[in-house]
Amino acid sequence: MSDVTRILERVQQGDAKAAGDLLPLVYAELRKLAAHKMAHEAAGQTLQPTALVHEAWLKLAGSRQSAWNNRGHFFGAAAEAMRRILIDRARKRNRERHGHGLRRVELSEVDLAVNTDDDLLLRIDEALHRLQVEAPEKVDLIKLRFFAGLSIEDAAGALGISPATAKRHWSFARAWLYAELKRMT
Repeated sequence: MSDVTRILERVQQGDAKAAGDLLPLVYAELRKLAAHKMAHEAAGQTLQPTALVHEAWLKLAGSRQSAWNNRGHFFGAAAEAMRRILIDRARKRNRERHGHGLRRVELSEVDLAVNTDDDLLLRIDEALHRLQVEAPEKVDLIKLRFFAGLSIEDAAGALGISPATAKRHWSFARAWLYAELKRMT
């Protein structure tokens, strides 16, 4: 049993000090996942990986349902928290009163046409809600891979499935998502 799993058990048993012990153990890994995810975000993104980790941590620590079964369950919850934060930010930026269609650009890019990826992110979220009905395990894999940046092996471990199964699910999910996004446009 890993240190993270032991501390998660202490959190579940109501040990107030356990949450404080958990953050130093998982912070570096959460920061790495957030940095990976943020590297794939559109240019002009104002949210930094550290801020994403902190927001996700606040959501996780403040949630009423903080009974994580194990390390994989915890990182799955962290990936979901990061996904929700990024989706909420994309929705907020997409509203007209928050400058929908406007994009922060560097002075050297003034003459360039800059496209936003927020619309795509919102379409992906909408498609994931539809796939959740048919194949929730594939949606969980997409969240871990796409939103948290986990490798196939790490995502498989977090979900408790073999890497081969994760690869099959990932191939199906990517093909389904591609077809769904093409249908939506």
